Amino acid sequence: MVVDESMHVVFDETNPFHIKNNCDDEPISLENKASSSNQVDSSEKVKDQVDEPKDEEKALPPTNNEELPKSWNVVHSHPKELIIGEIEHGVSTRSKLKDICNNMAFLSQIEPKNINEAIEDESWILAMQEELNQFERNKVWTLAPRPKDHSVIGTKWVFRNKKDEEGIIVRNKARLVAQGYNQEEGIDYGETYAPVARLEAIRMLLAFACFKNFKLFQMDVKSAFLNGFIAEEVYVEQPPGFENHEFPNHVFKLSKALYGLKQAPRAWYERLSGFLIEKGFTRGKLDTTLFLMFDGKDMLIVQIYVDDIIFGSTNENLCKEFSKTMQDEFEMSMMGELKFFLGLQIKQTEDGIFLNQSKYVIDLLKRFGLTNAKAYGTPMSPSTKLDKDEKGKPVDVKLYRGMIGSLLYLTASRPDIMFSVCLCARFQSCPKESHLIAVKRIFRYLLGTIDLGLWYPKSNSFDLISYTDADFAGCKIDRKSTSGTCHFLGHSLVSWFSKKQNSVALSTAEAEYVAAGSCCAQSLYIKQQLEDFKILFDHIPIRCDNTSAISLSKNPIQHSRTKHIEIRYHFIRDHVQKGDIELEFVSTDSQWADILTKPLIEERFCTIRREIGMARYVDIK
Repeated sequence: MVVDESMHVVFDETNPFHIKNNCDDEPISLENKASSSNQVDSSEKVKDQVDEPKDEEKALPPTNNEELPKSWNVVHSHPKELIIGEIEHGVSTRSKLKDICNNMAFLSQIEPKNINEAIEDESWILAMQEELNQFERNKVWTLAPRPKDHSVIGTKWVFRNKKDEEGIIVRNKARLVAQGYNQEEGIDYGETYAPVARLEAIRMLLAFACFKNFKLFQMDVKSAFLNGFIAEEVYVEQPPGFENHEFPNHVFKLSKALYGLKQAPRAWYERLSGFLIEKGFTRGKLDTTLFLMFDGKDMLIVQIYVDDIIFGSTNENLCKEFSKTMQDEFEMSMMGELKFFLGLQIKQTEDGIFLNQSKYVIDLLKRFGLTNAKAYGTPMSPSTKLDKDEKGKPVDVKLYRGMIGSLLYLTASRPDIMFSVCLCARFQSCPKESHLIAVKRIFRYLLGTIDLGLWYPKSNSFDLISYTDADFAGCKIDRKSTSGTCHFLGHSLVSWFSKKQNSVALSTAEAEYVAAGSCCAQSLYIKQQLEDFKILFDHIPIRCDNTSAISLSKNPIQHSRTKHIEIRYHFIRDHVQKGDIELEFVSTDSQWADILTKPLIEERFCTIRREIGMARYVDIK
């Protein structure tokens, strides 16, 4: 249903919400109309203040017992430029506007801190009522007398504004949660573990979709945890603000899980995974959040992250059938093509997939007051050598840790800042001014590269190629080396890390050898993960720029400089002998993992950044 009228009010069936607080360039909402002669405070006042319908007005809105038409317009004596919609579509009386206003809801931009603030806003009252309606539809609980021999868990309301990929509020969400910290193991709950997808698993799925040339879609299960059955006997208090006046001392006995319960994630995962397996899906051998179904040459892939579901298929009909199957079993929100997932902005095009976190970068710069700072070309200067700086000036620990935590989350799509962030993260226990300056340098680099992201081009190549490198004795404090590895599927970078080694290396060869062992472990994980996709590799090339480390992996000879290396680091030698892994020499100029081990000069840094697939979306187009 669409209502277009000259006072800038638009109601749409697919997006019936409007933000209460308005900017100057936004359409005038009901609040703005309070100052006009036709002041509207509620749907009843709208009815009282409208003019009587004129003879020329047509297509009167239906009464309450009639079905509303898909669209109708209200045109009054106002300038044409103030009228929303097409005038030639016809006019309708406003005498029945009350019937339409009863179907309206308005979004609040303010998140209440407690129930007392929430009940002052009709938007949040409606959100809380919708949450309780979910409880009724899912038959989560039943009202019962308060037990004498069993503890009762408290409940509370949590309020959040849901935003889209552009940061625009699209929904006021009220969640009733149980105070699970009062639960007792063995009485109120048992097993609690539930798996979630790893970020590299999501990136591998994106790369595979490019390779197979199919689109990914997204859906969300509404109030997912309310669908999971629980075996324990659990009682909770009545929701604050919605107590039963006839039985105020009664409590609710749960038959299904409730948000906040320790066993709720596991109960939901078991319900969803059991349903998918029942429908013919096969669970991943390594990643238990991955489900696959094969139909001849076609395949349907489903990746779950709690209540968020990504799915895609080489056959569009399989996607449609899966969507219908899920909607028949659960209450779903169909979100169309995958665009925003776990903070990642994803653009699917005919030429490939682009993922970045530009909106998150902008929010960080605003949060830490660096929007007007000077931009830098690299996240860290090559001359930077951080240590404990015991004589330095201390800084706010909370601020420093907040900045580090925010940047670590950003590394999900920004391998270019991985080393710098991990280096600064080593000083969170006692940060000094020199450390804070280094962190702010990273933000200044982000200021000049806000739109930078990873580009996964469509290609016929899907070979797994790994790079490994190490910076010998790079840490000034304990002289430990830093390992850096990155892994490509075709031309798509899907995994990377930068990590200080656990032991002190006595030579460059030892440092490179240890780094190669870590790279081998991650390469084998990716190989096994892709076996579920029916992608098999005979051997995986790992490219290293140190000939001594390569020789050490092939020949079990104990030299004076290598005989002390711990047995666990010879893990790679075993796989080289089996033929699973092959270490190949690559020149330092073509060693892309170099960006993950140390700060580089700008020219070298930008070259590697480009080679690993980082670019701006506008440059790709």
